Amino acid sequence: MTTITLARDEDVGELTLFASNSFTHTFGHIYDPADLAAFLAGWNPPERLRAQIADPAWAIALAHDDAGAITGFIKMGPIDFDLPEGQPLEDATELHQLYVGEAAKGTGIAAALTDWGIAWARDRASILYLSVFTENPRAQAFYRRYGFVDVGRNAFRVGNHIDEDRIFRLDL
Repeated sequence: MTTITLARDEDVGELTLFASNSFTHTFGHIYDPADLAAFLAGWNPPERLRAQIADPAWAIALAHDDAGAITGFIKMGPIDFDLPEGQPLEDATELHQLYVGEAAKGTGIAAALTDWGIAWARDRASILYLSVFTENPRAQAFYRRYGFVDVGRNAFRVGNHIDEDRIFRLDL
């Protein structure tokens, strides 16, 4: 059984490293190294994670292995991208990030974290949005199994590179 715990201030260093390594492993081959470095410097820096951990509008939940190392995380909070025309912002929240370490993929950690995140969102909102890379069909299929539907486009910037992401919505 996967245990999910809220991130604490003492988790920030390990979480920063885990997040950067996960993003780089999954997407790093796409980007110029300078673009990737610029993105990672501002994506999950320790000071931002500390502020989000302390802010009740945000939640970062962690999964750990038996040795206590982070095996996955989910970050929930206020919407930080422009929604497509006609999509309501009121009473909505966002699943910002969901990452599982390579060794833990296929173990149910992503599902456990997603279940946790949806429950967190239901306590706060009636709509949950997320943005997912168009070239990540595995993630898109995963979210569709939960009932998320594609509602539009999101330009996702990594340094000077702009990817096309799709915005998915789940009515809670």
